[in-house]
Amino acid sequence: MLVVLTGGTGGAKLIEGLSHEIDPAQLTIICNTADDFVLHGLNISPDLDTIMYALAGLSDPEQGWGIQGDTFTALQQLQKLGGETWFKLGDKDIATHITRTRLLREGLKLSDITDRLREHLHIRARIFPMSNDGIETRVETPEGVISFQEYFVKRRWQPEVKKVLYAGVKNSRPAPDVLQAIGDAAGIIVCPSNPITSIGPILAVPGIRDALKQATAPIIGVSPMIGELAISGPAHKLMAAEGMEPSAFGAAKGYADFLDQFVIDSEDEALTNKLETLGIGVVPTSIRMKSLADKMGLARQVLALVDK
Repeated sequence: MLVVLTGGTGGAKLIEGLSHEIDPAQLTIICNTADDFVLHGLNISPDLDTIMYALAGLSDPEQGWGIQGDTFTALQQLQKLGGETWFKLGDKDIATHITRTRLLREGLKLSDITDRLREHLHIRARIFPMSNDGIETRVETPEGVISFQEYFVKRRWQPEVKKVLYAGVKNSRPAPDVLQAIGDAAGIIVCPSNPITSIGPILAVPGIRDALKQATAPIIGVSPMIGELAISGPAHKLMAAEGMEPSAFGAAKGYADFLDQFVIDSEDEALTNKLETLGIGVVPTSIRMKSLADKMGLARQVLALVDK
């Protein structure tokens, strides 16, 4: 069993590649939920949904999120009625949020709901939210503190970032089976996801980082950075705001207390000696995932490191 820590579109791409290289039933995915929020009265879990859609073969390959071929009739009507439309909810996608919201109101936990949705979508991999407790990534800007979704989507990550906060994380607990999955894993993979807003919240849930440090399985990380920029999104801006070097080295340093090997892009091969001072192995290769073949190729290289 492989355990994969993920969030965002970069993680979904690697997971899609992994699901084509091994039996998806061998994958246990621990997913960031600090991006979750409520809009139009609906409970939305962007990272969980992106992973589910990718594994179900439903995701939009161009956007990296949402359902391929989805329509936006409800959103267009909502706009006519004066509703907020900055977060693009497709008509099929809305069905997921309606179902999640209804089940939460019936008293089910997010982990149970995620498992039910997974089964309905015929996904064989296990998908765990990092926690059933409410945790919210918030971004402190010169104008005040805003939610990550407002910063990332509504404001298109333009405001200056002073600090990133994980509201509610100190009193949270890992979702059921998360710690056991880490302890039982034959290998653990940290996806090329934003170190601050995707992987960071997972590691901040009490008990998860310690479980990774105590794990006997090899732990392989994949860099989300090439040069001083994130492959996609604002990771470089957020890392700098948190005092981290915006580079593959900065990302690896944040994981160095539990990481065994780190996969970087060939363009960053000059960082190898510096990275090795962290006490981890370094593997340069192409980490851009523009096609399914790219995703599968990177997945094969990561799996080979797990099997060493």
